[in-house]
Amino acid sequence: MNSLRSTSKIKKIVQEFSFWHEIRQKYRKLKIKRRLTWKQRREIQSFFKEAIGRRVPLIWHKFLYSRTGVYSPYYIPVGVYRTEMIGRLNNFMFKDAYADKNVADELFPDINQPKTFVKNINHHYYAEGMPITDEKALELCQNLGDVIIKPSLLTRGQGVRRVTIAQGRVEGSQQTLAQLFAEYDRDFIVQSVVKQHERMAALNPASANTIRLLTYRHDMEVRLLYAVIRIGRAGQVIDNESAGGISTYIDANGRLGKYAYGAPGYDHIEKTDSGITLEGYQIPSFDAVVETVKALHMRLPYFNIAAWDFAVGENGEPVFIEWNADPDLSQSAFGPAFGERPIALLKEIYQSRNTRHSYW
Repeated sequence: MNSLRSTSKIKKIVQEFSFWHEIRQKYRKLKIKRRLTWKQRREIQSFFKEAIGRRVPLIWHKFLYSRTGVYSPYYIPVGVYRTEMIGRLNNFMFKDAYADKNVADELFPDINQPKTFVKNINHHYYAEGMPITDEKALELCQNLGDVIIKPSLLTRGQGVRRVTIAQGRVEGSQQTLAQLFAEYDRDFIVQSVVKQHERMAALNPASANTIRLLTYRHDMEVRLLYAVIRIGRAGQVIDNESAGGISTYIDANGRLGKYAYGAPGYDHIEKTDSGITLEGYQIPSFDAVVETVKALHMRLPYFNIAAWDFAVGENGEPVFIEWNADPDLSQSAFGPAFGERPIALLKEIYQSRNTRHSYW
């Protein structure tokens, strides 16, 4: 048992160092680098000493302060969040099974979702809840037209493609449908393209511009920690920041903030590539999306924090895209992820067992 604890501790230190190194690299790419004053440094360490019982590396605060121009002692260092907090908030034993995109229609059967044509789960194909042969999967998809294909177990927009399939071939390439499926190999899903609301499409017509919401569950209450919108760049299908997209916060009235942020160095963006000014832009059906998400989170007993991606359909209906049991924090776009002075909340989180140590 002592050996297991020592190994877990070493893995935690290595993992936190890797996050520290990653944010150092991002910090170096920033055009403006701001220094923390001694007073600010003391304020940050005093807060975390009280909230979680230890000091924290300051590089995350330097990075976010430099990017946004807004100082706060309450930014959550990614290394702390990843190694100490997320495993206490969520039970990692169930993470992959629940967050598999192939089971979303079974978890949330009553929610608007893109139509699923074919699933591949552990090398086996399914359609309409029934197992099918490889040949049947190809037959069902050979003339689907415009579709989305994506891995079912990956996040951050990895592997997401929008393709047009006609007569068993991928238009605009030499690839056959069989070769496309072989490229994805296993654990993927083929779905219809969302026809989004005109106000959402105006932000970038090529991508499904999604609302990302982070919710926190405590007992029988779900609290919205923040909402941001993720917008693709010109001609890009994916809206994730990690894949080149930009994001800005959405206020309580469903209006966008002044600035969006992309990859490090792409800061304080005021207009989308399609020419839309972000500040004050009204997102349709925002209240309906928030209420839908709060209701869905109550169905996830093993997860106290969850990120949700929703589109808004052409008639204004919320459309579920996916949810994430191991979400990143959008602190550049929004600010401190857990709000101002979240001492009570952090103390509550640290009372739980960390389930992540077995998954490093």
